[in-house]
Amino acid sequence: MKKFVISALLFSLIGGGAYAQKKASAHGYPIDPVPFTSVKLTDSFWGQRLKASREVTIPLAFSKCEETGRYKNFEMAAHPSENNKVTGYSFDDTDVYKTIEGASYLLQTYPDKKLKKYIDSVLVIVAAAQEPDGYLYTSRTMNPKHPHEWAGSKRWEKVEELSHEFYNLGHMVEGAIAHYQATGQRNFLDIAIRYADCVCREIGDKPGQQVRVPGHQIAEMALAKLYLVTGDQKYLDQAKFFLDKRGYTSRRDEYSQAHKPVIEQDEAVGHAVRAAYMYSGMADVAALTGDTAYIHAIDRIWDNIVSKKLYITGGIGATNNGEAFGKNYELPNMSAYCETCAAIGNVYMNYRLFLLHGESKYYDVLERTLYNGLISGVSLDGGGFFYPNPLESMGQHQRQPWFGCACCPSNICRFIPSVPGYVYAVKGKDVYVNLFIANNATLQVNGKKVTLSQTTSYPWNGDITLAVDRNSAGQFAMKIRIPGWVRNQVVPSDLYTYTDGVRPKYSVKVNGEEVTSDLQKGYLTIDRKWKKGDKVEVHFDMNVRTVRANGKVEADRGRVSVERGPIVYCAEWPDNDFDVLSVLMNRTPKFEVVEKPDLLYGINQIKTQAQTLEYDESGRLVAKDHTLTMIPYYAWAHRGAGNMAVWLPNEVSATRPVAIPTLASKSKVDASHKVKSLSSISDGLVPKDENDRTIPYYHWWPKEGTTEWISYEFPEEMEVSSSTVYWYDDAPWGGCRVPKSWKIYYKDASGNWTPVQNITAYGVQKGNPNTVDFEPAKTKAVKLEVVQPDKNSSGLYEWEVK
Repeated sequence: MKKFVISALLFSLIGGGAYAQKKASAHGYPIDPVPFTSVKLTDSFWGQRLKASREVTIPLAFSKCEETGRYKNFEMAAHPSENNKVTGYSFDDTDVYKTIEGASYLLQTYPDKKLKKYIDSVLVIVAAAQEPDGYLYTSRTMNPKHPHEWAGSKRWEKVEELSHEFYNLGHMVEGAIAHYQATGQRNFLDIAIRYADCVCREIGDKPGQQVRVPGHQIAEMALAKLYLVTGDQKYLDQAKFFLDKRGYTSRRDEYSQAHKPVIEQDEAVGHAVRAAYMYSGMADVAALTGDTAYIHAIDRIWDNIVSKKLYITGGIGATNNGEAFGKNYELPNMSAYCETCAAIGNVYMNYRLFLLHGESKYYDVLERTLYNGLISGVSLDGGGFFYPNPLESMGQHQRQPWFGCACCPSNICRFIPSVPGYVYAVKGKDVYVNLFIANNATLQVNGKKVTLSQTTSYPWNGDITLAVDRNSAGQFAMKIRIPGWVRNQVVPSDLYTYTDGVRPKYSVKVNGEEVTSDLQKGYLTIDRKWKKGDKVEVHFDMNVRTVRANGKVEADRGRVSVERGPIVYCAEWPDNDFDVLSVLMNRTPKFEVVEKPDLLYGINQIKTQAQTLEYDESGRLVAKDHTLTMIPYYAWAHRGAGNMAVWLPNEVSATRPVAIPTLASKSKVDASHKVKSLSSISDGLVPKDENDRTIPYYHWWPKEGTTEWISYEFPEEMEVSSSTVYWYDDAPWGGCRVPKSWKIYYKDASGNWTPVQNITAYGVQKGNPNTVDFEPAKTKAVKLEVVQPDKNSSGLYEWEVK
């Protein structure tokens, strides 16, 4: 087994202090991470995001912790009683930990005595809830005789199912380490260590211990990080134990990646967030132990993701069925789940694999995810959130101010402020420049201080300047990542390829003199004795590119996506006076980049000529010319709900012409739940089966057990005698089911709603046409009335009237 030695220096980088000096002989990553505390961002793009996080997202999250009783849970756990009412989710404690983590990152860049004092006051409440032996899980402790329904009757009984006791530990440790790094205080770290010690005592394969693995993974990566901070081997051993035993306990299903031992796995399956967290933990164990079986396993899984299961936006998780990975090449667009938490997990995994292997391809995936499928999960002002991040919409997707299950908003809280920690890395005398973000950084290179500053307007242009402001290390190698998109590689596989024949160029100059070098693992290396004032100028051609997917990706056949630099673009309704879902791209498009400093906090738009296809009154297909305007995908859904698409047809076979006008499409539509997606019920698109998520649908979520309605008002009086409905039902994971019952009404001559006299039954088959025939009625309006299930909503793809 190969082992990698880490010096006491790494501990000072990762968290330092007394713990750092405790065990200087511990083992670390082959490449040393540079902590967020060493990098101060001066960047306009990320500066805006950090400002929104500081001023809106994190204060909102803290207020929600108060408003929704998260703090009260800890207060009740400090005073257990049978009268304490256990509510919410069994993982609600983690929202407190994650928000403190994000706030701690911010304290480094924006010192705030008031915020620091607030965090300390919260930690007093948290500490009071901890049991004497270190156990801290409010869902049980507040009312031990009647704990949360997911908790089981005793500790760890349901930890492989829904109790989330280890999941809570993981987020507690992650938050505590960030707080310790940022403040130097041990109050939160000591709480986390006591709970970690409790788990290490009680969970294992020694006499008197229980063999359990996390139901929801994250403890593995957190314990590995705790090992690095403290130097205590038992935490790394516990992380490896959790992974080694997976597939050997009672939990053996793909949903939780327990279908086989982790070192035998070779495909990404199951719940995408759990998977990404576990794969990150596997990468940690692979790097920190040198265990070659773990290295080979995580390499196989990563290859499966990037070659068969990765969205062009860097998102992962194709289906809402279990919030999970789909089959190989199953990458639907409108129903893409791409949970925000999964994108964050994808960044974690690729970051760790870079630290293990030192190859730029991992940062190519990380950067794509970061600039697209991750930051799309939070609004530009920091106050609205996506849970799923689809690649196509008809208005049924809108950011929400919060969620009852708040994992995504609180995860965004902790991630955005951590971005400074991803810019650089160090290995001996090698300094890796991985992200292009304006910043000032102080690095430790071979134990000596090196200060760098980076200036750039990336991602809007490809010009970057790196200045050496101080160098005590003498000669060192600066390794500059040349992104895959510059090297004509969309992702490190054949899943996506460029279609335009463009060959971007790049150049690197040192003090005005061009430097050339063969790339090694995707990096251009400049090895020299640097002096104060030396400047490196990097230029990347930043062309607008068109991308096609592998032909095995059915959802994207005959379509292209558009990107520029690391940014993926989409077409959205506010910028176009036609239906963007009916557009046909030119086969050899020409693009114009338009700077819009006052739109969506400053973006570059892309414009090109395109066509739409639509049927006229006689059923003849007509092509119309348009100027198509596109915006960065991350910025969509800020100006109201409506149509959006990332993948745009450039072959007629993939187009969706505007349908032939029907009685329904000519009618004025109204409903009890008024949203943009209401237009989907008369768009002429019907599902191919009950699981079709490629076409738009309408639903009454989050209403449950209510009576709801939709109505058509005709342009003139018509005689109607039948109606057909295609029901939308996303069981077992979603919230919609076919209705209990439904009826058709017509408006009589007196203006009253009158039930039709049906001849056939009202059907409730999923995905199939449910046609009811009735006695002909002359009317100017009809109404569909639905009685929803007691604990679910209902929805429909299409409602036809004849």
